[in-house]
Amino acid sequence: PMGLTKPQVKNYAPLICRIEKRLSASSQFLSYAGRLQLVNSVLSSLPTYYMCSLKLPVAVVDIIDKHRKNCLWRGSDFRKKGYNLATWNLVMKPKDKGGLGIINLTLQNDALLLKHLDKFYKKEDIQWIKLIWQKYYPDGVPHLRKEKGSFWWKDIFRLHTQYRGVAICALNKGDTVSLWDDLLFDVIHSQKFPNLFEYAKDPAISLWKIRTADSLISCFRI
Repeated sequence: PMGLTKPQVKNYAPLICRIEKRLSASSQFLSYAGRLQLVNSVLSSLPTYYMCSLKLPVAVVDIIDKHRKNCLWRGSDFRKKGYNLATWNLVMKPKDKGGLGIINLTLQNDALLLKHLDKFYKKEDIQWIKLIWQKYYPDGVPHLRKEKGSFWWKDIFRLHTQYRGVAICALNKGDTVSLWDDLLFDVIHSQKFPNLFEYAKDPAISLWKIRTADSLISCFRI
């Protein structure tokens, strides 16, 4: 269950134990191809439940990767000496890029959490989304505000840069869209009009505020 404080590495011990048990039970009987299948189909999928809601600490990802590496190169015998046949960053690349297609847990974790951020920006009819909008962002663009909220929300909200890099703004009211920093009409206005941006009175102004301003001139230093 999720508490009020951020989980520590020791709180992920049940997950690590499950991975170790699954590793010791079967990997010693498999070939390299079988171990690769075990890593991707079983060991890499065990943390998915956690990653759907929590940002895994770097130390936990490192521990899981250590077990996945041992499974791939040495089976269940951690004491077996020998070198890895390829670097871990290489084997995590897609097969068409020269890797083995092993799942990158850090990227997968971010991708799963981005689903929550997508629901948030779309203002879906979910209670926690309504609560966050009402409490922290009643009148402003969220990603231009100071971080607020619980550890869970901060971990998710820090992914807004990645989200905004792949998302397209569907304009409605415009109160959640930054005029200068977001991708609008296939351009980022602060980059397309850098000289004009220098004279903006409020670099964090939303599209809605500038649309409802008495005059455009009042939004710039003359």
